[in-house]
Amino acid sequence: MRNGDEYPANLVEVIDWFPSDESCLEYLEAVRWPEGFVCAMCGHQLFWPIQRSDLKQCRECPHQTSVTAGTIFEGTRKSLRLWFLTMWLVTAEKNGISAMGLQSELGFSRYETAWTWLHKLRLAIVRPGRDRLSGLVEIDETYVGGDAEGTRGRGALKKSIVVIAAEEKPGGIGRIRVRRIPDASGKSLIAFIQDVVVEGATIRTDGWTGYSRLRKTGFKHNVVNLSRSEEMADELLPHVHRVASLRKRWLVGTHQGTVGHKHLDYYLDEFTFRFNRRTSKSRGKLFHRLVQQASQVDPVTWGNVANGPKTQHE
Repeated sequence: MRNGDEYPANLVEVIDWFPSDESCLEYLEAVRWPEGFVCAMCGHQLFWPIQRSDLKQCRECPHQTSVTAGTIFEGTRKSLRLWFLTMWLVTAEKNGISAMGLQSELGFSRYETAWTWLHKLRLAIVRPGRDRLSGLVEIDETYVGGDAEGTRGRGALKKSIVVIAAEEKPGGIGRIRVRRIPDASGKSLIAFIQDVVVEGATIRTDGWTGYSRLRKTGFKHNVVNLSRSEEMADELLPHVHRVASLRKRWLVGTHQGTVGHKHLDYYLDEFTFRFNRRTSKSRGKLFHRLVQQASQVDPVTWGNVANGPKTQHE
């Protein structure tokens, strides 16, 4: 059995490491339980293997489980090897892969299956308890959808409001957070900021009234005045405008812009994952991270995916 800290370096190694479902199960077990099996019910570490199955029965209590139980792989009727190949394509391709591209690459008989799998993996992309942004953080909203995108006309119809937070680092942009919000009110904006930025950080925004209470909530607030010229926005808030531009290009280039409002959060999470790891030279490490997180995400049904994620503002 391979160590749970190891990961393949390229597609040739992926094919060599995971020739069967059994090899995938062994690797998933090493990743999920790096210190050995732990019963989810009582925490006991000893078990009896159940013959002719991949089930394990805890020796302390009668609870039975498998390495895929309680993960996004639970109940899958397709090969676990196909899941591993999908995770490799998701992480190895610089800009990701669309459902149509995945269907073509791996021979899925139904587009809906490829589409659902990708959304399940996007749910796994978000690591619980992520560190919050710090230092100087630029924040602004933009609109996604409709006939055009932009940051003005904050009451625009048929568009989703997306707020972007970007750390300023020497030489450019650090980490980012991107989220759909119901409106551009102070309640929605400040709730987002408190969730993704450490208290005491400096927040740079334009003069929108939704940010007016930032100082009262424990942040330093640097306001830039965009009233003289809307064209100066990309100069005065360069990081968030750069992120917005890249996000739009990614949605159009990889997914041909066919992203519905209901499922937009899935794509924003994937974009954030890719942007924050844009300097990583190891595709294998990203693959390993996705396997880790997929083993920690609760099972998701097709209906859950089709209905869209439950966002924090809903």
